[in-house]
Amino acid sequence: MKVAEAEDVRFGRFEEFAAARAKVEPSWLRDRRRAAILRFRQLGLPTTREEEWRFTPVRSIATTEFEPATARSIPVTRAAVEPFAFAGLDGPELVFVNGRFAPDISRPSSLPAGVRVTSLSEILTSDGALVDDNLGRYVKFEQHGFTALNTAWMIDAAVVLIPKNLVVEAPIHLLYLSDAERPAAAHPRTLVLVGEGSAARMIESYAGPAGQVYLTNALTEIVVGANAQLDHYKVQRESTSAYHVSSTHLTLDRSAVFTTHSITLGGHLVRNDINALLGAEGTSCTLNGLYLAGGDRLVDNHTAIDHAKPHSESHELYKGVLNDRAHGVFNGKIYVRPDAQKTDAKQTNQVLLLSKDATINTKPQLEIFADDVKCTHGATVGQINDEALFYLRARGIGRDEARQLLIHAFAEDIIERIHIAPVRKALEQALLKELPLKD
Repeated sequence: MKVAEAEDVRFGRFEEFAAARAKVEPSWLRDRRRAAILRFRQLGLPTTREEEWRFTPVRSIATTEFEPATARSIPVTRAAVEPFAFAGLDGPELVFVNGRFAPDISRPSSLPAGVRVTSLSEILTSDGALVDDNLGRYVKFEQHGFTALNTAWMIDAAVVLIPKNLVVEAPIHLLYLSDAERPAAAHPRTLVLVGEGSAARMIESYAGPAGQVYLTNALTEIVVGANAQLDHYKVQRESTSAYHVSSTHLTLDRSAVFTTHSITLGGHLVRNDINALLGAEGTSCTLNGLYLAGGDRLVDNHTAIDHAKPHSESHELYKGVLNDRAHGVFNGKIYVRPDAQKTDAKQTNQVLLLSKDATINTKPQLEIFADDVKCTHGATVGQINDEALFYLRARGIGRDEARQLLIHAFAEDIIERIHIAPVRKALEQALLKELPLKD
């Protein structure tokens, strides 16, 4: 869907926005905004004619007139944030409302010397050169319309900087909250740089009040340095009337270890992209995901792991639970370059369909150009096992309770891999609330 300059006003009037931002931003950021909006006007939003978007029509996004959430400031209290916080979680919590940092309802916490968890607007005043060197370096806005749109319209960003040889024990929580009385579009941005030999844990979560219609178009860049470790969680609890499009771009240096858990519980139309470049020897990347959907919701997970150097490994497990007329999409690609000998990669997608009208399109892919590798992939799609259901009912458990136990056990396999106790507890409770009680 090509868009002319006059048509992109459905996301707001860019020229007015850019003129206002030019007063407070450096020239390099203004230039990137301008290049990005020009690219968006060339690309438009993706359509089902494109292979990567074949099962994910975004026409409902393209035909909705969103006002820019960045153009207004909605007063949000700490009480509105609490349902989406994780009780008992130590460490800093930065809250962004409609893509804009909200210091009054954030919770700073003490961190090791040198660690910075801050906003783009703050760091531009103290270390703009560092942001210039890294923001946008690991993702090209030319990739598709949504990434170009984010680069053009982002109002702020979360920036996490961890220097060399530091272990950050307290989890870092970045909470992006949407609040829109009328359809609005927010473009959250995240930049995470983990220095050589360091280790950290962070949660990137997205949420919004029930019933609201809005677009969250998020873009995240993560760089994990040599011999460093990052334990990452992405938790999405948006309104089931909202649209959520996110793109995460990951770069791993020598012997770096990265693990992420992507939990999708909300959104009417959801698209999660993860692109991982294992660009040095000895890297390890684990991608786990769980998505639940009912009604006529659509959840699309696209992952791509690029093994570029020898002796790297990747492990991937995505599970989906679909009910009613829900539609799921999983496309996972493992790419092994000619130099990436001794690669060990495994990818699995498992889906539980709870109704005859629920559908899944799954496409695990391997592209291997090296000969000394161990790579496997597979997908399973099925319904609740009748024998297991009979076994539980024979022991006095009612049909509905037995059915919920089996669904919970299927999904719990991902939840129990979460290593941060307050996050795991909150998601266990959310899982029990979201699972269907009856056929």
